[in-house]
Formats: sequence, C-alpha cells, structure tokens
Amino acid sequence: MKRDDPRKLIASYKRKQQMLPFIIWGLALILVIVGIVLVIVWLVGPEKPNFSLFASSTPTSTATFTPTEIPPTATFTMTSTVTETPTVTVTPTRSGPIEYTVVDGDTCYDISATFDVDLLVLLAINNFDAGTCPIQPGDKIIIPAPNQELPTATPWPTNLPRGTKLTYVVQFGDSLDLIATKFLSTVEDIMELNELTNSNQIFAGQVLEVRVNLVTPVPTLPATVTPTP
Repeated sequence: MKRDDPRKLIASYKRKQQMLPFIIWGLALILVIVGIVLVIVWLVGPEKPNFSLFASSTPTSTATFTPTEIPPTATFTMTSTVTETPTVTVTPTRSGPIEYTVVDGDTCYDISATFDVDLLVLLAINNFDAGTCPIQPGDKIIIPAPNQELPTATPWPTNLPRGTKLTYVVQFGDSLDLIATKFLSTVEDIMELNELTNSNQIFAGQVLEVRVNLVTPVPTLPATVTPTP
C-alpha cells in the first residue's frame, strides 16, 4: 500500500485550517438572516406580540374600606295614652237688651217665647201700645234682658241744685221731650250726655243720665175771667 506524502497531508490540513473561519462566519451569517426573517414574520403575523420597549406602570390596587351598615335593633318604648276630658261649654246668659231683626212669620208672642221674656215687657220696651204688635219683616226691635220687669216711676226731689245729674229709668210711653220737661232739662243735653243720635231711640227700661233744673219753668198764668155784662 502506498503511503501519502506527509508534506501533502500537512499542506491539506493547513488549507482546512485557513478555510474554517470562513465557514463559521458563513454559518453565523446564515443563522442571523434566518433569525431576522423569523422575527419579521412574527411581527407582521396575525398574532402580534404585545410588548413595549420600556416597562409601563402597572396600577397598584388599593384597599378601600367600605362601611358595613348595621341593621337597627328594635327598641320597645312604653307610650302613655292621654285621654282627653270633654270640656263643658257654658253659654253666657244675656245681661242686657239686644237688637233683633224681625223675619217673615214673626209675632210678638213668638219672639217673647223664643227669647223667654215677658210679652208686656217686650211691648213696653219697644213703645208698642198694649195689645198691639206692629212689626214687619226687616224691622229691628229690642229684646229685653231675661227676667226684666216693667220699670216703675221713682219720685225725685225738686229742690236739687242746677245741673245735678240723676239716673233715670225710661218708663213705658216716655219720650225725650217728656223726660226733659219732667226734669227741667233739654232734649239736646240728654242726647249729648247719653251719646244718643236719634231722639226716638229710647225704650222702656233704658237707663239715662239727666241733668236737672237746667231751664227755668214758665209760670202758668191764672185764667182770666171776663165778666159778662
């Protein structure tokens, strides 16, 4: 068997040693190219990677305190019940005369029965003649006070000083003219003293203040008898 020349072997080995770096660099270049192609395919593919160059801030969950409502506890309270006592309403009794407007169908008897007053006092206080009742619907009459009686005339002394003030109870059939004549006063003074606006607005049982002896009485001349020849 023919043996190879050692010098040729050494030369062949040296050539291989010289070619080895080129082979390695060629393989590395191929690997780089293949890697770039794979990255491009991966980036443009349907499933794109979701990453960023710099890390983004991730929100940190914070524990929040939520108060829990405590259901109320039923509390039993004793409540006292107040029973109202009925109040008795007292109707005051009339203490004086009042004015009444006559309505259709009224009579003096019915009015006296309705107001529980004496019929004769009702007639007298309105200056009606005894046994008559001249009223019509719309008329205003005076209703006497309960238990009021017919006034009685009281004599008065005639020697009182001028201007003395007396209290007088109007009698049945009285008028201011008669009262003024009786006490030697004037109608005007009686109306002013008692704040009257109408000389006819007086009634039996009414109380008036009268100043006496304001006028001088006119003496009555005796009748002259002429002798017959």
